[in-house]
Amino acid sequence: MFNDFVSQFWPQTIDGLAFGSIYALIALGYTMVYGVLRLINFAHSEVFMIGTFGAMVVPFVFGINTPLTGIALVGLILAMIAAGALASAGTAVALERVAYRPLRKRGASRLAALISAIGASIFLQELFALLVIPAVFDRPERGRIQMGLPRIAERQELFSIFGHPVMTHQVFVVVAAIGMMIMLERLVNRTKIGRGIRATAQNPEAAVLMGVDINRIVQMTFLIGGAMAGVAGALYLLAYENTNYYIGFLFGIKAFTAAVLGGIGNLRGALVGGIALGLAENYGAIIFGSDWKHVISFTVLVLVLMFRPTGLLGESLQQARA
Repeated sequence: MFNDFVSQFWPQTIDGLAFGSIYALIALGYTMVYGVLRLINFAHSEVFMIGTFGAMVVPFVFGINTPLTGIALVGLILAMIAAGALASAGTAVALERVAYRPLRKRGASRLAALISAIGASIFLQELFALLVIPAVFDRPERGRIQMGLPRIAERQELFSIFGHPVMTHQVFVVVAAIGMMIMLERLVNRTKIGRGIRATAQNPEAAVLMGVDINRIVQMTFLIGGAMAGVAGALYLLAYENTNYYIGFLFGIKAFTAAVLGGIGNLRGALVGGIALGLAENYGAIIFGSDWKHVISFTVLVLVLMFRPTGLLGESLQQARA
């Protein structure tokens, strides 16, 4: 077992960082919505799923099924990321308007909002399996099967660590995810919208008295969190080249685990929690086998809730300062 761990340490570390970065981007949506509304948006997992399909539409529309290079490749990647972000952001805003805002206006309990989130999650899964995927991709049987993305860029070794190759797509996922998180933190801490988000998270009643439009801020929170999930969906698709209508289920739960691990409501905590969870999964897979990978994730969630419910960092969105 020790020899296996040593021999697989670096490959699993590299892959864990890539997966952890995707978890972290998805976790940002959970963190932001919880920070503002104290709501766990379990339909956020389907927002990620829709981002993967939004990104897949781009090469499908242009009929691209062979690797590209140069400006054409860069343009395609940017278009896929933009399409994924737009699809997910639009879905998140629609969810807020249809599933959550009516309940909020009526003063419904958080339990009612939670049930609404679960219902919206199942509805979106089945909607895509039965109608959207067959209609968009023109193949009725594709609704419930895994769909592959044709390779649009050759996989190349960028550098190596102790003889273990680090591939271009792995570096791209980590760098892009960290870049998006830096942009988000600056937006929250340095802009007028960010101040509104933090004010609403801290004291909604006082924020209204200061002229903050709560509905607009909540809508922007869903839009930003959805866009982050869409970028995560595009990055996952580019790196791992497959998706299906059910892909959001496990990724959503793991991203929620990452948010709790880092400190739900904490933007930096989402990054720390995502990376930590990705590494923990892969290291555990070396020791116990790949079949135990999901068990490890949920064990981490239970242990965090038992011994450190505030997460590793613990600071909430409302305590962030410009």
